[in-house]
Amino acid sequence: MNTPTLETERLILRKFTEQDMEALFLILQDEEVNRFLPWYPVKSMEETIKFYEERYASKYDRPQAYAYAICLKEDNFPIGYIKVDMEEHHDFGYGLRKEFWHQGIVTEAGKAVIDQVKKDGLPYITATHDRNNPRSGGVMQNVGMKYQYSYEEQWQPKNVLVTFRTYQLNLDGNESRVYKKYWDNSAVHFIEANA
Repeated sequence: MNTPTLETERLILRKFTEQDMEALFLILQDEEVNRFLPWYPVKSMEETIKFYEERYASKYDRPQAYAYAICLKEDNFPIGYIKVDMEEHHDFGYGLRKEFWHQGIVTEAGKAVIDQVKKDGLPYITATHDRNNPRSGGVMQNVGMKYQYSYEEQWQPKNVLVTFRTYQLNLDGNESRVYKKYWDNSAVHFIEANA
């Protein structure tokens, strides 16, 4: 099974390959794109290759991996990424070059990936976004995720205090399940009435 290639109306979702380093560099070097992500923008092709090896190539060796390049069908050139982690939190995450923002691309890709992980038997997915990045929460809502709670974390490696909003989508019909680990691990946690 590993990482099945997925297609949507406009997109091909596939593994990153060593031929994609230039495309990955364009995504990862942008300050704005990476502002709310748990890493600093890359500065070189060497850093890009290291990122690829740690976050993509190593996952592709596993029996189940959902770490995709988002490509437009017209040229199959990666313009972003989308993933669901296979750790306990099943974290759903994404990033997209800013010239492709506000076109529904991540929502389209997200729905395809969620359909796949549901078909493959994942019971739920979670996602978090910085409260200062509400558009990311909009994507989570657009793919059917529901707000659960907020919590504070001293976020590394940037070492800034962030209030995260946690979203979840249960895929197995167990609507009452809430992934509580972030809540339990944070001294400051609360439910926002208007989130």
